Amino acid sequence: MNLRQWLRDLGLGFRFAFAGGREGWIRTLLTAVGVGLGVALLLLTTAVPNALAARDERGTARSDLLINQTEPKKSDATLLIASTDTTFRHQDVRGRVLEPEGPRAPLPPGVAEFPGVDEMVVSPALKRLLESGEGRLLRERLPQRVVGTIGESGLIGSAELAYYRGGEGLAARLDDGVSRLERFGDPLPGTERMDPVLLLLLLVVVVVLLMPVGVFVATAVRFGGERRDRRLAALRLVGSDSRMTRRVAAGEAMAGAALGLVFGTGFFLLGRQWAGSVEVFGFSAFPSYLDPSPLLAVLVAVAVLAAAVLVTQFALRGVVIEPLGVVRTTRPARRRLWWRLLLPLAGLGMLYPMVGNGRDEGDFNQYLVTGGVLFLLVGVTALLPWIVEAVVARLGAGAVSWQLAVRRLQLSSGTAARMVNGIAVAVAGAIALQMLFAGVEDDYTESTGKDLTRAQMQVNVPDGMPLGTVKARFESTEGVRRVFGFSEGYAGDRATGAERYAKVTVGDCASLRELAELPSCRDGDSFVVRGGEYDTDTPVMVKPGRSLWFDPDADGEGVKPVAWPVPADIKEARSVPDPTGVRRGGVLMTPSALPGEAAVGVSGQLYLGLDESVPDAREHVRNTAALLDPLSQPMTWVSTEQNNRFANIRTGLLVGAACVLALIGASLLVSQLEQLRERRKLLSSLVAFGTRRRTLTLSVLWQTAVPITLGLALACVVGLTLGAVLLRMTDTSVRVDWSSVLAMTGIGAGVVLAVTLLSLPPLLRLMRPDGLRTE
Repeated sequence: MNLRQWLRDLGLGFRFAFAGGREGWIRTLLTAVGVGLGVALLLLTTAVPNALAARDERGTARSDLLINQTEPKKSDATLLIASTDTTFRHQDVRGRVLEPEGPRAPLPPGVAEFPGVDEMVVSPALKRLLESGEGRLLRERLPQRVVGTIGESGLIGSAELAYYRGGEGLAARLDDGVSRLERFGDPLPGTERMDPVLLLLLLVVVVVLLMPVGVFVATAVRFGGERRDRRLAALRLVGSDSRMTRRVAAGEAMAGAALGLVFGTGFFLLGRQWAGSVEVFGFSAFPSYLDPSPLLAVLVAVAVLAAAVLVTQFALRGVVIEPLGVVRTTRPARRRLWWRLLLPLAGLGMLYPMVGNGRDEGDFNQYLVTGGVLFLLVGVTALLPWIVEAVVARLGAGAVSWQLAVRRLQLSSGTAARMVNGIAVAVAGAIALQMLFAGVEDDYTESTGKDLTRAQMQVNVPDGMPLGTVKARFESTEGVRRVFGFSEGYAGDRATGAERYAKVTVGDCASLRELAELPSCRDGDSFVVRGGEYDTDTPVMVKPGRSLWFDPDADGEGVKPVAWPVPADIKEARSVPDPTGVRRGGVLMTPSALPGEAAVGVSGQLYLGLDESVPDAREHVRNTAALLDPLSQPMTWVSTEQNNRFANIRTGLLVGAACVLALIGASLLVSQLEQLRERRKLLSSLVAFGTRRRTLTLSVLWQTAVPITLGLALACVVGLTLGAVLLRMTDTSVRVDWSSVLAMTGIGAGVVLAVTLLSLPPLLRLMRPDGLRTE
């Protein structure tokens, strides 16, 4: 057999796909749409590394951090910059105040010229927010006039909220949050080794998200298989042999897949454009970020075409195409179980050597992890047809709709299983990932120790402002229920060259009672605190007759050390956990006990309890803080903090899962419509013989419900098994988060239910007697 004959047979298959009349076009179109949806997601996946790299490059290019660098001296090429990041209703807003010190001062990326005082340039997303009704409170915090927008080169995402505003007098605060720069850009971009468990998470996420895509592409190329086989039987009748018919079938499959590549490219380009206008779980990107690697794009194209041919040939292995028909309408041979069990067992065998590794035994073998997870999930697609066949063979009597559904499933259980394979794989992977995330979450989550029952926000008192004045402003702020605070500093055991230090906390009696059990308190009292954490100096230093020295090393700054003789009547107090969860030691003072000259050496902190029933209470606090000090950055307390990389991987999973669920829904709908189209004449015949439409509709629902129930049950078993193995690999005790298992299963069932409901209108249109008309 020469190459010319191969090409001729493949070309004939292409002609069947595009010149087979209306039926051929519809089949090819459905195949192309199904394949195209998968290709679009695969192209999106190949573009993700470039998108992440582009975000990192943009973030690095605008970095204003001085890492292992001495601050430059003032010149006509330097810039003063201060961070004024804030938050607005759980959205982060990146802010910087700029003051050029000369004509050659560096401009931030994306900014054409420096904004003047009381002017600012903003990102397009922030401009839209400020101009909308929702941005009223944020406009109070950012009252500067908008004079321009930040270009794409200065932003990491299309939905990022960011601004640069002009400032003056920043040099006076060089040691208070203000830096001097000669250029933007991180001079030493660090490369930190990734935690082995996080790398395992990343690998599993990638496999779990991509596996359903491959399943749907494989399913899509088998649309219209029965009609195709009948056409091939006609081809046998005119003289072709079985090998030629297989090559023609391969050509027809390649035609649908090739058109699917075109559709997929179009879907990807549309999605790429749409991606620039949305934000998913806090992640946004510019369309230019989503630029697939040419090599990976070529690999996707080759893989899809190869999969189309291989799946088609695999589907024909049990079909005998003879000149007088297709021998498939008789009862097919029972599916064998033994080889189907080999796939999940092989997956477990690849993962087993890494059980107990944890994060202390080096990186997990990437190939074994990928192969093991892949084989386990492929095992779902292999086992499900056998399970569906075995179960439906034992189903029997019931209502007419049930009998119609069961008989159809008994005749074509493989088709029913293929429809739900993708959902089953996605749910199994999601259950395993949820178990893995839940199991290792504690390792990447730390308690802040903060007592959120006493305060929910913390604000620094601006230098030079009396604590009492600032406290009064916040007490009158809408949404603030309670305010207490302290001024804090350190005192040494000698005027210069101190060897021991004691923490000094100044506040009114009510505030000091948040830190210690006081015997009694009135203004002018002072206390030595016992029971402080890691406080070994206070018992030695703070004794009547001795002196403490405030700001003992500040004489070089023009401020002389201030002595404070420890009073003979100083009281003792027992330390209790403060609002941050720390037991403080040192000395507590009421305001009049602090020497006036020592006030310069202490800084104030306020702790705010909020009235959660007041809408936007935190926004009102941030606005008050901005009025008192434009560089102020109030801190919102949380009970726990999570590792950034762990949080980013989880965010990536959520974004990817949203895309895969959209693909699952769209592909299932296309598959369902193709199945209904295949059964159009059968449905019309039943209606013509008097079958009620309600009965037929219920039968279609049963045909979906039975395989999806079996698929989800299998997905739970495989997902729990995979999750348990992955947890043992990370040396974590196995525990099942049943709420997550039920949630994942429910989401899968919900997608199928939504697709089934969407397919009802086409079903009702197909159930007409005129569907028997033919040409």
